[in-house]
Amino acid sequence: MSKNPIINALSASAYIILIVTVMTFVIQPLKNKPDTIFAPITFLSLLTLSVAVMAYLFFYQPLQLFIEGKKKEAVNLFVKTVGIFAALTVVILILLFSGIPK
Repeated sequence: MSKNPIINALSASAYIILIVTVMTFVIQPLKNKPDTIFAPITFLSLLTLSVAVMAYLFFYQPLQLFIEGKKKEAVNLFVKTVGIFAALTVVILILLFSGIPK
């Protein structure tokens, strides 16, 4: 991805927002229909895709740096990315519990 932890964390958040938005619109017409075998298949497929995307966003660049022998820089990038993502998550939780978005 990027050596910028802000871009990495924002990309992870953007991916989550995209998935939630698409799922919201896809599920609306299916609300009153019974689940089929495709519900768990879809869930597990989406989970697998999401793990792969998040692994790429969080681990690819730090792993590259680690392989190049830049261990301290690799750990620093990973920790900053996770920290920024955690801060974004806290902001979203604060907004959720404050009742601002309706």
